[in-house]
Amino acid sequence: MLLRFRVANHRSIRDEHELSLIGTEFNEGTARATPLSARGRPITALPVLGIFGANASGKSNLLSAFGFMKEAVRSSFADWAKAPGKVPRESFRLDPVCGEETTLFEVDLLLGHDPVRYTYGFELSDDRVEAEWLHAYPHGKRNVWFDREAARGDDGGYEFVFKGTGFKGRRDDLVALTRPNALFLSVGATLNDPQLSAVHRWFAENLWLVSPGADIAERTGWTQRLLTESKKADAHQDRVVRLLAVADLGLTGIDVDREGGGVKLRHRAPDGSEVAMDFYTEESLGTHAWFAFLGPLLTVLDTGAALLVDELDSSLHPTLAAEVVRLFQDPDANPRGAQLIFTTHDATLLGNAVLDRPLDRDQVWIATKRRSGETELYALTDAKPRKEENLELGYLRGRYGGIPRITAGEIKHELSWQEPRASA
Repeated sequence: MLLRFRVANHRSIRDEHELSLIGTEFNEGTARATPLSARGRPITALPVLGIFGANASGKSNLLSAFGFMKEAVRSSFADWAKAPGKVPRESFRLDPVCGEETTLFEVDLLLGHDPVRYTYGFELSDDRVEAEWLHAYPHGKRNVWFDREAARGDDGGYEFVFKGTGFKGRRDDLVALTRPNALFLSVGATLNDPQLSAVHRWFAENLWLVSPGADIAERTGWTQRLLTESKKADAHQDRVVRLLAVADLGLTGIDVDREGGGVKLRHRAPDGSEVAMDFYTEESLGTHAWFAFLGPLLTVLDTGAALLVDELDSSLHPTLAAEVVRLFQDPDANPRGAQLIFTTHDATLLGNAVLDRPLDRDQVWIATKRRSGETELYALTDAKPRKEENLELGYLRGRYGGIPRITAGEIKHELSWQEPRASA
């Protein structure tokens, strides 16, 4: 379970920003209990978090930061070896100074059947890992599994610190195999260290990013594989049929070719009969989008993973998007504690007379773009909205920020054309 994410100097995100999934006093019952406490008070975790903001405010870059961290953990040992002395980071480009500063990524996680909190992070320059750390907190006390910091001298070496007996792996062997442009965590997982592999596995198997349009073919295949290759294919087929029917697509069933991998959706004809339609040539784009969304959705619900969706409103109708949010909020529908983090422009998800508010106040974050080009990220609760406050109206009126700086008629004015006056 994800508790917190920190990032700095990535794309439009220059300053350090922290995204928190820890429940606050503004939560109205959606937060889940955890075994953690602070100052004698229990700590809760949010199953859903929505990030709102105007176009080009940096919402997608925040999810990109998650994606970069995942890929760095998964592949730095193998893939970064192809470019010795290079790290494929993307620092803030609008200020040359940022090219000399490090890029930061850090997560707080709850892992295990008897959940333990872990903090893992690293800092990167253009040519090496400048720092990396992994701390565990069994029984609430910090246990330093490792701290790694680049030496400031000419030898380009590293100082590794292992405190106590928390990390029991082959320390010297792993240190010797860790290149300057590789993460120690990646090395340990590649060599099957059981402790490091458990943390590595969260990135590899429990953090999924969905982008609108760009990966729809891959996600369509994901859903099809659940229906054709999974050991629970029959159960998945029943769930997919019901979820497609909920979307009011006129669906009555699915024909699955488990040998060839093909899928046809059956629809009710006016005479009451059923017609099987070719998925790729006869189904609508809306059906394709929802079908492609179901593979990741069902997978994370079954495994308790985290699903990151960029522009949720681009793939789903607002009513359907609100139902996806409620699905993650419901402990009965989401018993394994899966989490949903999404970006959106759709203010109706803040609640209106039609949808009712699917998000608690502490589940809403705002992204804005400063005039310098930097992204600013902050919680809606910074504005201390009242429980009965109309969040949609307040957002659209600019009370919380995160909307385009544009006045009514400005675009029309900019594009208006006037015939030049004839010279006298």
